Amino acid sequence: MRNLIQTGIIKTLALAAMLVVTVTGCETQRSEPAPAKPTNQTESIQSHLVESYWQRPKSDELLKHTEVIQLREGDVVKISFPGAPTLNTTQQVRRDGNIALPLMGELKVVGLTPANLEQAILKLYDSQLVSKEVSVTVETSSFPVFVTGAAIRPGKIMSDHPITVMEAIMEAGGFDYSKANLKKITIIRIQGNSTVQSIVNLKGVLDGKPAEPFYLKPSDIIYIPEKFSWF
Repeated sequence: MRNLIQTGIIKTLALAAMLVVTVTGCETQRSEPAPAKPTNQTESIQSHLVESYWQRPKSDELLKHTEVIQLREGDVVKISFPGAPTLNTTQQVRRDGNIALPLMGELKVVGLTPANLEQAILKLYDSQLVSKEVSVTVETSSFPVFVTGAAIRPGKIMSDHPITVMEAIMEAGGFDYSKANLKKITIIRIQGNSTVQSIVNLKGVLDGKPAEPFYLKPSDIIYIPEKFSWF
């Protein structure tokens, strides 16, 4: 009888111990949640920005400011060879569109971008360069625009900086106010095989009204029409 009682006590104590262990384990699991899967926040943000950029339509203004520079007659280019500084040169693009490269002679560059010119030069000097590096920078760039019609001195205007319609007309001596129709200044622009015309009202500008400046591109033609007259 005594043995049975002792056996029952032992079983009861063992069961109580098991319950304590089980409850303690549950509490430990609740107090120490499993760590979350690590994420790279920087990569996530960059990915979101890239997706947003490509999904966002580009405006005409953004496209206007990201146009690729093409070399023109009169541009001054600096060509640097990091591995062969004796070949460094700074030249102005001649009227025939060429420059003269040391040891290589003439190279036509009009219409090329600086990156295009770098590749062309690397190809020419490929067998002579240990370090396949060349850098082309545009030191100065000038371009022509043309003013015709009711201007004081119509003709060709050369500019080495971005220029507006109003600035180009002032370079041409200004308007012939007795004849000029300031409300219908026409800008003629050649784009590929087509011609695009834009009408600009400069009367409001001269009256002091705010207006978005119209910037010209190389070879644009500004036509200042005359006022309509019955006589």
